Amino acid sequence: MGRIDFRPVLLMSVLLIAGCFKVGPDFAPPPAPVAKDWQDAGDRQVKRESTGPRDWWRAFNDPALDRLIDTAYRENLNLRIAGVRVLEARAQLGVAIGELFPQTQQAFGSLEKFRYSEHAPMAAFNQNLRYWQSEVGLTASWELDFWGKFRRAIESADASLVAAVADYDATLVSLTGDVAASYILIRTLEKRLDIARQSVATQTEVLKIAEAKFRGGTTTQRDVEQAKTLLFNTEASIPTLEIQLRQAKNALSVLLGMPPNQLVDLLAGKGSIPAPPPQVAAGIPADLLRRRPDIRAAEAQAAAQCANIGVAKADLFPAFSLTGTFSFQSSDVGRFALGQMFRWDSRNVQAGPSFQWNLFNYGRLINQVRVQDARFQELLIGYQNAVLKAQQEVEDSLTAFLRSQVRARFLGESTAAARRSFDLSVLQYREGATDFTTVLNAQQALLNEQDSLAVTLGDISRNLVGVYRALGGGWQLREGQDFIPESVRTEMAKRTNWGFLLAPTRYALSEPGNGGKEKGAEAPAPALKQD
Repeated sequence: MGRIDFRPVLLMSVLLIAGCFKVGPDFAPPPAPVAKDWQDAGDRQVKRESTGPRDWWRAFNDPALDRLIDTAYRENLNLRIAGVRVLEARAQLGVAIGELFPQTQQAFGSLEKFRYSEHAPMAAFNQNLRYWQSEVGLTASWELDFWGKFRRAIESADASLVAAVADYDATLVSLTGDVAASYILIRTLEKRLDIARQSVATQTEVLKIAEAKFRGGTTTQRDVEQAKTLLFNTEASIPTLEIQLRQAKNALSVLLGMPPNQLVDLLAGKGSIPAPPPQVAAGIPADLLRRRPDIRAAEAQAAAQCANIGVAKADLFPAFSLTGTFSFQSSDVGRFALGQMFRWDSRNVQAGPSFQWNLFNYGRLINQVRVQDARFQELLIGYQNAVLKAQQEVEDSLTAFLRSQVRARFLGESTAAARRSFDLSVLQYREGATDFTTVLNAQQALLNEQDSLAVTLGDISRNLVGVYRALGGGWQLREGQDFIPESVRTEMAKRTNWGFLLAPTRYALSEPGNGGKEKGAEAPAPALKQD
């Protein structure tokens, strides 16, 4: 009866045991301080349905705004940078996965000539001091993942990929909000310029009346000079508004990834300030945890750092490895010849297990674990702070949107009253029933009210953009699309072999809250702590 070789069984046992241990904590989402409802939830303009503000900009029913958003999505350079970072994170995940397999796999070979000193110790016993030696072979070293070090590294890289996708989505949310806000600002400035130019025309007519009355001897030079003062002051405000308009257009051009002179066609036509819809779908505060990409990114970053604690803790324990070398070797010493290298009896074999344990590290390793744990705690607190800040942003924008509409209603009435007051003052001045100071005050009041109303109307729309932005809407625009455009993919493929990693939509997360999963990763559901 032959002997039973237990070595394969022992090896398989070691490998199975190595797959069971994972030192370090498992990630659990921290409790998030979330209010039960918005402070303005009782307002009839606030809907609590959790439908989610996807393509919210279409609620303004402005084709020019739709064109701008579409162009920004295709051309914005910061968004492209975020897309490339997703590819970087995916490649980094591949690196981490590769570490799980034999870390060293090398083919080697050499042809060397040796010439030893004739006075060396070996010369007393061996006269073959000059010879050639050739060798070719393979060597491999595999550190077993006994403590879960490499699997924790994969967890960290996987969560980092989820964070990179969430960062891309957060960039897209900011981009859509910035484009809409810039467009509304441009339309508001155009309206204010139109008001200023109309006021110049009206004040010019009043100046002509004052000059006519002065020539007729029914008034003094003071009326003429006062009319000129107001007229020139209004004309002086026009260059300031033109500067602001040009700068707003230049800022919008950067968001669209194009030179400023190419913006004309996209803004063609005389547009008005986009009118907001009558209601806003705000949902409930808990929706932020699945809508807002920056919150998802903060959670994924914390998960990645949690896994890094296990990576650092594994260094406290012995590392077990399997190493092996197989080669053919020959020389021309004595009766041997280099041509005999590939004979079976010219083989060299070296294989076996080994371990390495850093026993005396003087606190270096344990303090490295503490460093990783402190960073993890920092990210947990950062996540909770991000949740609070998100609620603040929604509350701020929501109350500004609602209160600005109240202000606009009063300004509309005051503007109409100022118009009537101005018309009456001019009529009375013509008939000599009042002095020019009354006309002057009415003119100034009318201009101020008209300008304030235009600014407030712009504020209403921009505050609504702020609400949708704070709610995390807009990132869904990339669903079914790639993170980088075809031109960039082609350029990168020509430069480097990316394999399947450049395939479109390979890492796209599904709708959060619907079991949103990343390819190779899972987005955990946050734990809620209601106020």
